Amino acid sequence: MSTGREIRLIEESDGWWSAVDEETGVASQGSTRTEALENLDEAVELTAEARDDDTPSPEPDAPWFDR
Repeated sequence: MSTGREIRLIEESDGWWSAVDEETGVASQGSTRTEALENLDEAVELTAEARDDDTPSPEPDAPWFDR
């Protein structure tokens, strides 16, 4: 059964995969497509829990992240 989520899946030049949930803007990665999608599901769930708890999301801590 489809949830109607739009997900962008990208194979990076280093062979890793990035997955982005277009609605929430949450992204994750993995060494395989399956791992990237599983990690994305977890990240979306944790983000939803944090938003429901009115807990601020942590600041991104990635050297490639531009503010």
